[in-house]
Amino acid sequence: MSEDVQTKKVDEKISNNVKYIEKHLGADISFDVVIREFKIGNKKAVLSYIDTFGDDQVITLIMQNLVDVSHEEIVPNSFEKILKKTIPYTEIEKNYQLDDIIDEILAGQMVLFVDGSKEALLLDTRWYPARDPEEPDTERVTRGSRDSFVETIIFNIGLVRRRIRDKRLRVKPYRVGERTKTDMALLYIDDVTNPELLENIEEKIKNIDLDGIPMAEKTVEEYIIEEFLNPYPQVRYTERSDVAAIHLLEGHVVLLVDTSPSAIIAPATLFHHVQHAEEYRQNAFTGTYLRWVRFFGIFTSIFLAPLWLLFSLEPDLLPPGLDFIGPDEVGPVPLAIQFIMAHFFIDLIRLASVHTPSPLATALGLVAALLIGEIAVEVQLFTPEVLLYISIAAVGMFTTPSFELQLANRIPHLVFLILIGTFTIYGFVIGLLGFIVLLAKTKSFGVPYLWPLFPFNWNALLSIIFRKPVPMRSFGRPDALKTKDYYRKRK
Repeated sequence: MSEDVQTKKVDEKISNNVKYIEKHLGADISFDVVIREFKIGNKKAVLSYIDTFGDDQVITLIMQNLVDVSHEEIVPNSFEKILKKTIPYTEIEKNYQLDDIIDEILAGQMVLFVDGSKEALLLDTRWYPARDPEEPDTERVTRGSRDSFVETIIFNIGLVRRRIRDKRLRVKPYRVGERTKTDMALLYIDDVTNPELLENIEEKIKNIDLDGIPMAEKTVEEYIIEEFLNPYPQVRYTERSDVAAIHLLEGHVVLLVDTSPSAIIAPATLFHHVQHAEEYRQNAFTGTYLRWVRFFGIFTSIFLAPLWLLFSLEPDLLPPGLDFIGPDEVGPVPLAIQFIMAHFFIDLIRLASVHTPSPLATALGLVAALLIGEIAVEVQLFTPEVLLYISIAAVGMFTTPSFELQLANRIPHLVFLILIGTFTIYGFVIGLLGFIVLLAKTKSFGVPYLWPLFPFNWNALLSIIFRKPVPMRSFGRPDALKTKDYYRKRK
C-alpha cells in the first residue's frame, strides 16, 4: 500500500516527521508553510503552522517558554512534562496520525514535534481572518441588533451561544470536502429537537462525497434536500443570529458553514419565509399591520399581473362595477407578450443592478427608465397599464423577506402569464391547481410545506395571521416539528 493511502504515524525521529510535512505541504514551494526547528532543553523540537493563520503574539509566547526550559526540567518523560508544565496554553491536544495532523495544520492549528516521541501536540493558535459583524442587507430592521453572522464559523457560533446560554445547546462539528476540508457545525438543543430530524440531516451530511464545497452552504443545501425540480426553498437562510436563535428554541436545527455568513435553518415551511424580524421589533398591532402588508405584496408579486391579463382577455368575467379594467388600446404587441417581455425586463434590470458597480448605478437607472418607461409606451411596445401592474408586482417581489422565495415566486408568475395568454380562463385554472398541488406535495424534512394551513392547525395559523403580544402566546413549539419538549413557557 502506498504512503499516501496508508495511515502514517508520528515517527520517533523528528527528521522523518519534518520530511513528511515538507513533502505533503509543499514547503519548498509554498512560502506560508512555516517549519521552525529549535531545542527544548537538549531535545530537538519542530513547530509547524500556516503563517496566514498563526497568531504571532501567542506563538511568540509559547516559544519563549519552550526555549527557556532547561534539560533538568524535562527529564525524564520529556513529552509529558512539556505538555503539562511548559506550555502556557489551554487549547492543546495530542495526536499520533500524521495525516490528521496535516489536516489540522491546514485548518490553522500549530503542531509541535519533540524528538523521541511518537505523538505530536496540536495547539489551536489560530487567528481567524474576519470582518466586523454588520447588519445584513436583506434583513434590515429599524430597531434591533446589528451583529449578524460573518464568514468565520467560530465567531458565528459565539453569536448564537451569546443568545442561548443553555447547557443543552449542542454544536456538532463536521469537516466536508476531500480537498477543501471545510468546517461545518450542526446546532440544536438536545432536549428539544426531534431525534429523527437530527438523524436525517446528519446522515445526509455524512454522505456528502465531494472534493470541496467552495460555494459553502448552497452546496450543502443541495445535498441535504435532494430535490432539484421544485423552485420553492425547503430550508431558510438567515444572516441574523437572533433569527437563528429563536428557531433553535422552537426545535429547528441550524447549520453553519465556514466561509459563509448565512445559516441554514431546517425544516422550513412557506410561512417561515414570509415572516421578518421587523414585525417582532414593533408592537403587536403595528407588527400585524406590517405582516398583512407583506402578505399583500407577496400575493401581488404572483397573481396581480396574471389576473389583470385574464380580465383583459376575458372582460365577461368582470362584474358590472369593474368593467373599466382592461386597456382601451392594446397596440401591435399582444397583451400576453407584453407581460412576458416586461417580466423578463424586470429580472434583467434586477440582475444588472447586482453586477453594476456603485458609481454606475445612476447610469443603470437611466437605462432602465428608457427600457421600461415613457419611451417604451410611445413606441407602443407596452401599454401604460402593463407597466403599472408589472411594476406593482415588482414592488411586491421586493417586499418578500426571503430572497429565495422572491426568486421562486417568479416562476409561477411567468407560468401563469404564459398559460393565461394561451388558454385564458382554462389556463388560469390549470396553473392555479398545479400551483396548489406543488405546494401541498412539498415537504421539508417531512414537515408539510403549507403547515399550519395544510394539515390545518387553527392556533398556529392564528399566530401567523396575527403578531400576538408575547404574554398572550401559548408558547407551544410547532406541532409539525414533533419536538421532545413541547412547551417553551413554564408556569
